Amino acid sequence: MRAGGPLAVEVVVARFREDVAWTRNVPPGAHVTIYDKGGDGHSRGSAIPLPNIGREAHTYLCHIVHRYESLSPVTVFCQGHPFDHAHDLHRVLRRLVGGSLAVPEFLWLGFIIDTDDSRGRRLFVPWDKNVDGRELPLGEFHRSLFGEPCPDRVRFYPGAQFAVTAACVRRRPIEFYRRALALAGADELHAHCFERIWDRVFGVCGVDEGVMGDRDTVYLKPIRRLGGRASQAR
Repeated sequence: MRAGGPLAVEVVVARFREDVAWTRNVPPGAHVTIYDKGGDGHSRGSAIPLPNIGREAHTYLCHIVHRYESLSPVTVFCQGHPFDHAHDLHRVLRRLVGGSLAVPEFLWLGFIIDTDDSRGRRLFVPWDKNVDGRELPLGEFHRSLFGEPCPDRVRFYPGAQFAVTAACVRRRPIEFYRRALALAGADELHAHCFERIWDRVFGVCGVDEGVMGDRDTVYLKPIRRLGGRASQAR
């Protein structure tokens, strides 16, 4: 998709009991589809209920499988509360709808680029929500999905939020996404695997290695440091 003309944009929201009132401020020209796994009756409008399995990965893949032939030219996939990882989502959506932001194929949403290994030992194992200190089966998952070994190092934007074109999605056959959907529902840990490789799911590399240099983590917006200083990737 080129900048300069209006885009047909769909925002797919994976909700689990979050307040999705923010979707009322999505700019005209972007259609919102909410999938609800919370079952609390407080989702917006005509949310589509889904079983509470597989976290957001299962939700995204359900949408792709069921809408494979009728995907919007650009689909934005995001969480029920997307702003921790994509604080500028509304601005991004305005630019997408207005045509001033291009999505050539795939665009990560977020302000941090991070790095993990094939066992999740750098990020997942010490994660405070991983109370048991489990390793991530990314290597086995990667082989099951792609039929090849996982790289020793994976670069990604945390939060599992991104925009992708229909043409990019459809470069892979629907059978691939059906297999991915089955993987998403088979193990709760697989959602964390998908989070690290969504760009590879669509057959692209979404991280510019030139930005990373020899660093494992890059912040793409000012980050408040102790002592009042701020740091920003250049």
